[in-house]
Amino acid sequence: MTPYIMYLIIGVLLIIAEIVYFRIALHYGIVDKPNLRSSHKKVTILGGGVIFPIAMGLWILFVGVRDPWFLLGLALASLISFIDDIWGVPNKIRLVVQFLAILLIIRDFGLLSIDSWWLVLIIWIVSVGVINAYNFMDGINGMTGGYSLAVILPLIVMYSIVGQNLSMLIVMAISLLVFCFFNFRTKARCFAGDVGAVSMAFLMIFCTGWLMLKTGDVSYIVFLAVYGVDTVMTIIHRIMLHENIGEAHRKHMYQIMANELQIPHVVVSAIYMAVQLLISAGLIWLPVNHYVYAIVVLLVLGVIYIVFMKKYYHLHEEYLASVAEMQKD
Repeated sequence: MTPYIMYLIIGVLLIIAEIVYFRIALHYGIVDKPNLRSSHKKVTILGGGVIFPIAMGLWILFVGVRDPWFLLGLALASLISFIDDIWGVPNKIRLVVQFLAILLIIRDFGLLSIDSWWLVLIIWIVSVGVINAYNFMDGINGMTGGYSLAVILPLIVMYSIVGQNLSMLIVMAISLLVFCFFNFRTKARCFAGDVGAVSMAFLMIFCTGWLMLKTGDVSYIVFLAVYGVDTVMTIIHRIMLHENIGEAHRKHMYQIMANELQIPHVVVSAIYMAVQLLISAGLIWLPVNHYVYAIVVLLVLGVIYIVFMKKYYHLHEEYLASVAEMQKD
């Protein structure tokens, strides 16, 4: 079987799997109901991102088991997240499973045998943080799917440059295209849910981590720069406001763009996607020092965030005041 036929079959099976899941989700009430902190206004199917781990299952069927510890970690992270979407899981249990799943990636990379235990500990903690940051950045139509494609495409380019097999990344891209067909639209048929965001983040960590190990170049972290800066700056902002950073909110830059500025969801998602693609393309093809480039990119994104918030955050404060008034009444 040629790779093209394999990818075609996987694509068709994923479309079928997504449609079947919609029926199951509607039957059992696996939906996201809007609330005051939501960026959507109608009940929407939750957990459409379940096709991401399903895609990896299909990939295994066609190419065989590779990196078994990583695949076990993906299965654990996806399962606990799907259960969380349906019934809810205590934060402590979810974090324990995520730490275990990341430990399996570290095991697969062979890092457990190195002497620098402190470095492994940092990688372990930061990776779990990335998973949760990726999960928090979901919430508007097209964001998770579109942004993930903007990360996958540069990874495909780099994997081809270093001579790594592309089949897993291509299957990931196919699953994202299928998901985007149902999500990257004005009226989304489904949301990724925790299962989609967490499993995709886990896949990103593995693929980006492998690239860093292969090239010895940590600057490829800028493939996640837009999400990273928005998340870190929002956390810092919320700490300054003395808020509980674990509670749901609408303070991300993209949320203010979509909610307070009334920019269509798909436009906001397309902006994040385009900016990330431009940044990644610069890292790959511009004749500059990668680390200098990464530092400049992170600083520029940080300044953009600060300027944006200084100009528009008052709109969110006005929204919060109106909500408080409604609750009084």
